[in-house]
Amino acid sequence: MGKERIIVHVDLDYFFAQAEEREHPEYAGRPIIVCVYTDIERGRGVVSTANYAARAFGVRSGMPIFEARKLAQGKDAIFLPGNYELYERLSAGIGEIVARYGDTFEQASIDEFFLDLTARCDGDYTKAKEIAEKIKADIFAKYKLTCSIGIGPNKLVAKIASDFKKPDGLTVILPEKVQEFLDPLPIDKILGIGRKTKEYFEARGIKTVRDLRETGAAILIEEFGKTIGNWLYAAARGIDDSPVGLIEGQKQFSRIKTLKEPSDNLDEIIKELDQLVKEVIAEMKRNEVWCKTVGINAVDINMRMHTKSKTLSHPTDEPEILLKRIVELYSELLDEVRLPMRRIGVRVENFESVKGQRKLEEF
Repeated sequence: MGKERIIVHVDLDYFFAQAEEREHPEYAGRPIIVCVYTDIERGRGVVSTANYAARAFGVRSGMPIFEARKLAQGKDAIFLPGNYELYERLSAGIGEIVARYGDTFEQASIDEFFLDLTARCDGDYTKAKEIAEKIKADIFAKYKLTCSIGIGPNKLVAKIASDFKKPDGLTVILPEKVQEFLDPLPIDKILGIGRKTKEYFEARGIKTVRDLRETGAAILIEEFGKTIGNWLYAAARGIDDSPVGLIEGQKQFSRIKTLKEPSDNLDEIIKELDQLVKEVIAEMKRNEVWCKTVGINAVDINMRMHTKSKTLSHPTDEPEILLKRIVELYSELLDEVRLPMRRIGVRVENFESVKGQRKLEEF
């Protein structure tokens, strides 16, 4: 029997705004709102993130700047454009600190990191907590930034745990306490449950993870399909076997583009996808393969990476089929995340050789 996994999720607290507090001690105690401007002269754009002083009166990520200004009236708030060179530099340094403590390391986004401590701690969660405390101390000592850390038997539980006590929190969920921890939480704490899915469940009286757990697998599969249905069934039980780190040897072709202005408008994003799809198809033709899986890679205004994929019924290199599926994935993503995207990308994988294949229309 293998060792019980110990996974750590490190989440930098309100990262962009905290980085600005660090750079500008004169802002101490004041609400700070970091923005993505589409028209800086007219103050148009959206909120990227805000410190807790600003969140206290309702400012949230993705909110239009004009709404945030209304909420901030008389609050002595500071509105700043994002300084992404600073954030990326700090993230790289913090990543180096986190990586040296783990058996396997994964940077999930500019402000999130996973560590696998299974071998290093030999199943001892007390040791894992001590390592987490060292990570927090090292980050603060060098960068004067706080983070919240979750520890659990897999990535799903560790990520939820890191959000449980913020800011500057540390939450340890032992394997035997996973269900007790998850059951009372609202269902949208599970990664991938967006607004529409939450509304669907709540209309049926399913509001907590416990409610979801008590929903039959057959019902979930019938409503959401086999892949998502099985994932929801497992997630409600705290089951997640996904590894920390990149899977080696997984061949794919991908293209990514930075948008001129961040956007959450599906029609605007679709306009940019056609060329990206053509480029990955050209790559497939050069390698004489068709793909059976299409996916998207997107980066939102908070520099968080989002990925989704869909497996097709048959391998293809048809532009219309691939573009249709990719658009569906972006539609799902924008519904779940509800933040403008800075970069959009497409990818194809799960290849089969063209040789010996025949397209459907040939039959």
